[in-house]
Amino acid sequence: MYKLVKVEGGVCAADGFYADGISAGLKPNNALDMAFIHSEVECEIASVFTTNKMRAAPICHFRLKGEFKTNFILINAKNANAMTGKAGITDIDEILKELPKEVKNPVMSSTGVIGVPLPKEKIIGALKSFDLSKKSPSNAAKAIMTTDSFSKEIAYRVELEDGSSFHIGAMAKGAGMINPAMATMLCFITTDADVSKAEMQELLDENVEVTFNAASVDGDTSTNDTVMLLSSAKSKAYDRAAFKEALYEIMTFLAREMVRDGEGATKLVTYEISGAKDDREAEIVAKALSNSLLVKTALYGEDPNWGRIASTVGASGAEANEETLSISFDDVCVYERGELYFDAAMEAKAAEVMKRDSFTISCDLGLGEGSFRAYGCDLGYKYVEINADYRT
Repeated sequence: MYKLVKVEGGVCAADGFYADGISAGLKPNNALDMAFIHSEVECEIASVFTTNKMRAAPICHFRLKGEFKTNFILINAKNANAMTGKAGITDIDEILKELPKEVKNPVMSSTGVIGVPLPKEKIIGALKSFDLSKKSPSNAAKAIMTTDSFSKEIAYRVELEDGSSFHIGAMAKGAGMINPAMATMLCFITTDADVSKAEMQELLDENVEVTFNAASVDGDTSTNDTVMLLSSAKSKAYDRAAFKEALYEIMTFLAREMVRDGEGATKLVTYEISGAKDDREAEIVAKALSNSLLVKTALYGEDPNWGRIASTVGASGAEANEETLSISFDDVCVYERGELYFDAAMEAKAAEVMKRDSFTISCDLGLGEGSFRAYGCDLGYKYVEINADYRT
């Protein structure tokens, strides 16, 4: 047996990790815009990147390195360093070579506007402000934000039955350009668990599918989506089941927080699909619902327009039948296996559910044992306002 205990410390909760955020002048008003994560030892690293074919320079640079360990990640906001060609790769090399000698095989990650050269002079000039012995994870989490309205970090201590323990902590950014194929998101996870690179990669891949790949704000997939998991192995402790669960809890929390913080969003909605022919069919339905603009706008208007739910299920491409389908808003069932319960009283109850900040829309397809859970939000005027003048 094991126990998960939520603790403070974010990416610094694990033994041997340090982090901070500073202002390099990339954002206005001296806002924090550049961060680092530093480890006392070189770490094994597992990673998952965007499926967008127009991968940003930091991802291409990472892939060019092949197999390696690192003890340093440099992260900047405001500029994605995407669609910048070979110059974008060269800029990264020039920046990373200016880091202190205790930095080994550093990597870089970026987020922000696409198609603008990296302001490398500002970034290089700011490197001297880094104190690699600082543990300011909240500053780091704030520095990587773009249109986020709040920072996102979490950590657990995992206590094992033999009395040993390890830590796992994380920070993430993301609020828009989020599609159920990762997101405009950066996520950095640190651990002192004594886990192999192969198991880290395997468990990261598994958990991405049901967390970050199940989150949707607007259906767009970014050029920079990145998840990195680093292990210092300093605790000398590990249990696969415990590590997998802790990783799942952390990634689920961050995925939900990104959707909750969706640009202009007022609702966090869980789409709980059951009774599908198989899990893949359930996933198709869940993602169709979380991505539907008609559903998102109904959520914003707090309109229990269950017909849009049914229509989206039917158009998803998954097997579905109106005689076996059931739809509920939290515990309010509005349609069950061909029977319509949507009278005035039931509509009022469903409307009350939709006034909540967070609720669940459940669809039982009544066809099998397949299930999947996805996360989405509403879409309103503020989203258009934010993205209409994003570059300014």
